[in-house]
Amino acid sequence: MARKLQTYQTSLGFFDLAIAAPSMKAALEAWGAHSNLFHQGVAKESDDPDVIAAAMKKPGVVLRRPVGPDGSFSEHAELPTDLGGGGRRTKVERKSKGPMAKRPSLRPIGKAAERKAALAFETEQKRRQLEQAKEETARQKDRERRQQAIDKAQAALDKAEQEHAKRVAAVQAEVEALEKRSQAEKARWDKEKERLEVTLRRARS
Repeated sequence: MARKLQTYQTSLGFFDLAIAAPSMKAALEAWGAHSNLFHQGVAKESDDPDVIAAAMKKPGVVLRRPVGPDGSFSEHAELPTDLGGGGRRTKVERKSKGPMAKRPSLRPIGKAAERKAALAFETEQKRRQLEQAKEETARQKDRERRQQAIDKAQAALDKAEQEHAKRVAAVQAEVEALEKRSQAEKARWDKEKERLEVTLRRARS
């Protein structure tokens, strides 16, 4: 059975966010929050009838508006044009002043509309999960391509190192062979020189 939806509101960056969701946890997940904004006091359940009406029209969709008490929520909001003012709200508890600041909901939602909104939320949630799954699949493919490129480069390096080691070993073997020949030639010469010197001494005596 589809769960009844509530409208939740917070402020992140340059935007106020609102969403119709069955729970605070679902709202936090949709907002992509990594901490409990409700416990921190920067998120709350909205009682603004305009916000509720806008959120219920698109359950599960994160709606935005430039930070501030004015403006309506929409799926694609423009950045605020006045960023120099000092009146930017940091907590959703800071409501606009005036007689309309604490107005109760004037647009009660019927049971049929609630069920329709809850089903729409589930549809949007499934769409978002599918989109996230597609993005994760794309990221996984990208990781695999990068890993294949790394493996190929590593294999080429390993092969080059092995070839280099073979050549060094061959050169070392040649050096050792030449050293042996040099030592053999020195021994032969020493023996031959000694024999010739003996012959020379005998000839002089």
